[in-house]
Amino acid sequence: MTDTRIPTRVFPNASQDAETAKDSVSTPQTQHPHYRLAFQDMDFLLREDLRPVRFQLELLKTELVLDEAKIGSTFVFYGSARIPEPSKAQALLALATDEKSKKIAERLVEKSKYYDVARELAAKVSVLPRDERGWRQFVVCSGGGPSIMEAANRGADDVGAESIGLNIVLPHEQAPNPYVTPSLSVQFHYFALRKMHFLLHARALAAFPGGFGTFDELFELLTLIQTGKIQPIPVLLFGREFWERVVNFDALVEEGVVSEKDLSIFRYVETADEAWDAVQSFYRERAEKEAAEG
Repeated sequence: MTDTRIPTRVFPNASQDAETAKDSVSTPQTQHPHYRLAFQDMDFLLREDLRPVRFQLELLKTELVLDEAKIGSTFVFYGSARIPEPSKAQALLALATDEKSKKIAERLVEKSKYYDVARELAAKVSVLPRDERGWRQFVVCSGGGPSIMEAANRGADDVGAESIGLNIVLPHEQAPNPYVTPSLSVQFHYFALRKMHFLLHARALAAFPGGFGTFDELFELLTLIQTGKIQPIPVLLFGREFWERVVNFDALVEEGVVSEKDLSIFRYVETADEAWDAVQSFYRERAEKEAAEG
């Protein structure tokens, strides 16, 4: 038996059977939709009662994509899809037709600086070497859209690094920004699965000024850390003036609905250097604590 080669499998794989199925003889039976292979039957896969299967597929596909790309951890960027880069910000003012729209445009112009900050931070974290196993750490991950998300992917692209874009199907037409690495551009149907993938590999998170989507994603992470469902990671809120204007965190403490220590889950930052220093300090202190305990 020493010279006998044992086959690794004896059944044809799914791709082979799918090709064979294409060549089946045409009869009333083979032409009926129920005769299709289950994994090739879109009418079947899109049934309402197949939702649990679609959940599993959407969870598994992205996990396999990231694992095959040897992505060990991510640095997630949240932020508005409406904040323009500085070079385009003034165009908003030119389009303003009344005082209300002018005031909004002026505020967006003020926040446009964060496009450059996000881009700079993404470039900083994207130059880390692979670890001893060959896996990449702190890979930039965004929602794949425009504005702050684009800035994050663009910063990685500036230094020749790959980055992730987790897009989602929306009623209005939209596409990944051009700086997302094509092989790491993933599209989701379910918001829940998309949010899960944002956090499964996240080891640091930067939240820039944003709206409902940014709030939704950020507060889910704050809740997970607050309740102990996940270990703390650095949570960086860019733009203290914005966040304190739109969310009164101190009032939540005063009302007794969160504890004062919960406010230490995140920290305010303004610059890319400040944010990266905070991340490095977080993990340095964590390593020192683990060494002292172990």
